Amino acid sequence: MGTDVLVIGGGNAALCAALMAAEAGASVMLLEAAPREWRGGNSGHTRNLRCMHDAPQDVLVDAYPEEEFWQDLLKVTGGITNEKLARLTIRASSTCRDWMRKHGVHFQPPLSGALHVARTNAFFMGGGKALVNAYYRSAEKLGVQIRYEAPVERLEIENGRFVAAWVGDERITAKSCVLAAGGFESNREWLREAWGQNERGEWPADNFLIRGTRFNQGVLLKHMLAQGADPIGDATQAHMVAIDARAPLYDGGICTRIDCVSLGVVVNTEARRFYDEGEDFWPKRYAIWGRLVAQQPGQTAYSIIDSKAIGRFMPPVFDDVKANTLPELAQKIGLDVDTFMQTLNDYNAACRPGTFDHTTLDDCHTDGVTPAKTHWARTIDSGPFYAYALRPGVTFTYLGLETDDTAAVRFGGVPSDNLFVAGEMMAGNVLGKGYTAGVGMSIGTAFGRIAGTQAAQAALAGAQP
Repeated sequence: MGTDVLVIGGGNAALCAALMAAEAGASVMLLEAAPREWRGGNSGHTRNLRCMHDAPQDVLVDAYPEEEFWQDLLKVTGGITNEKLARLTIRASSTCRDWMRKHGVHFQPPLSGALHVARTNAFFMGGGKALVNAYYRSAEKLGVQIRYEAPVERLEIENGRFVAAWVGDERITAKSCVLAAGGFESNREWLREAWGQNERGEWPADNFLIRGTRFNQGVLLKHMLAQGADPIGDATQAHMVAIDARAPLYDGGICTRIDCVSLGVVVNTEARRFYDEGEDFWPKRYAIWGRLVAQQPGQTAYSIIDSKAIGRFMPPVFDDVKANTLPELAQKIGLDVDTFMQTLNDYNAACRPGTFDHTTLDDCHTDGVTPAKTHWARTIDSGPFYAYALRPGVTFTYLGLETDDTAAVRFGGVPSDNLFVAGEMMAGNVLGKGYTAGVGMSIGTAFGRIAGTQAAQAALAGAQP
């Protein structure tokens, strides 16, 4: 007989599951599709975890109670969320840090300029890569057998029960299994099929960049859906950020994000504004801009700021395009100068005087221009002027497997008694659309730990068909 618990995946959720199962006394094997140096999937690109807390705690200031976290989630998802599973995630986020520390994860206060999240998010010392490395070290100490370059193509499932996994020609059996192998964000064909063709005849997904790992091909997800596992979510919904158009196709990570959107205006390739840049705080809005840019011609837009914005945002990894006048800036980025100037002049004329404060929802707004800019609206008139070209950056996709508070995979509404799911493969239960900083790690940690515990129980109880 094979191992007790088989964990498929190598990121945060998979590691949390493997650690919990091993702590519960089960023998565990973890299969990571990537080579060792690329292990950890998208978790290696993360920086923090969104945490509920009722009072100041170590690296977290003030309080961030359950109800506020829930309202933040409700706002970004537009209500497309399972409240029971969302609240389970939120509550779990308040108690997981001691366990994380026990496995070698260290926390630090956020750097200044890190999206004003000192109150809501706990930052990992050394980022996600350090977290992933700490978890792998801990897993090895606990006797977890780790195999790299071991992509699982298919599972044997009988009557909703896991029997075996196939890596190439090798059949691996286990008493229970946790699926935590990520979404399908690096599968270009699947993205293309999901997004289809737009009214301009373009295939938007052809212009998407992938912020994270190239190894999340969605092979196992597609296989599970074909096997009749209950799906959740929409294939076009994803954590999508507006990133620098010059970012690499894969693994650009966090440093390719453009964080000055709320400090200026954003125009499309037709030199027109298309959305309120000052709608809400950037941590609650940065993840809608990828989708907004995806709907523009050529899936490209430009963030335009003036000298007043410099020093107020985390500078991205690539240089800006800089010009002494606005017409010169338009020329440099290849936009029609007359339309660009009309857009900027209309916007500047609509700005109403107020007290600018980027740390609050201030009273600097526009009047008489569409779209409005609700906060932080200041005239763009102090040279030199700067532009950053934007393209959609997909972090992870939300189509996944439906689950419940036991993390069980469901077939026709019936939960499996030995097959569980965690991380991106089920995040769509909580994230129907939208995103708020750090919540992906909250979901992966909560459900990874539940799935590992449940899988160990199923294996050690010797659950028989």
